Amino acid sequence: MHCPFCGNEDTKVLDSRQVEEGTAVRRRRECDRCLRRFTTFEKFEDSPLVVVKKDGRRDQFSRSKMMAGMLRACEKRPISTEQIEHAAYAVEKKLRNSHEREVSSSDVGEVVLEQLFGLDEVAYIRFASVYRQFRDIQRFMEELHELIEMREIVKKETSR
Repeated sequence: MHCPFCGNEDTKVLDSRQVEEGTAVRRRRECDRCLRRFTTFEKFEDSPLVVVKKDGRRDQFSRSKMMAGMLRACEKRPISTEQIEHAAYAVEKKLRNSHEREVSSSDVGEVVLEQLFGLDEVAYIRFASVYRQFRDIQRFMEELHELIEMREIVKKETSR
């Protein structure tokens, strides 16, 4: 591994650990020449996942782009970055486990909403309002009523 600071080819691994539920390895390295430290990641390379947009365009799935939307929805809420990262990983895992090479942007949005529902209801509504493009207060209220109904169903199922 080349040092990103001085270009030296001789670096040593100081620490390795599994991340993303064992699908990647994080390595802490040190350059033998300049003694600076840096982090690298090794990840299993899977076939690309393509997202089909509503207008028909196709883009490669971007976990960071999806996570940025989730972070915006969770802004100023009592949700840790670690929880959001775990939720983003769960979304990507579910999409990839579908064994489809192409998924619609609406499928991605629905899976994100599933994860946000379990994290925080306000974040769920924030994401839904952008994703589902609420046009008026009536549509917003309908979504709130659906959220309340889902919460009641979950309460009944967990109290059994």
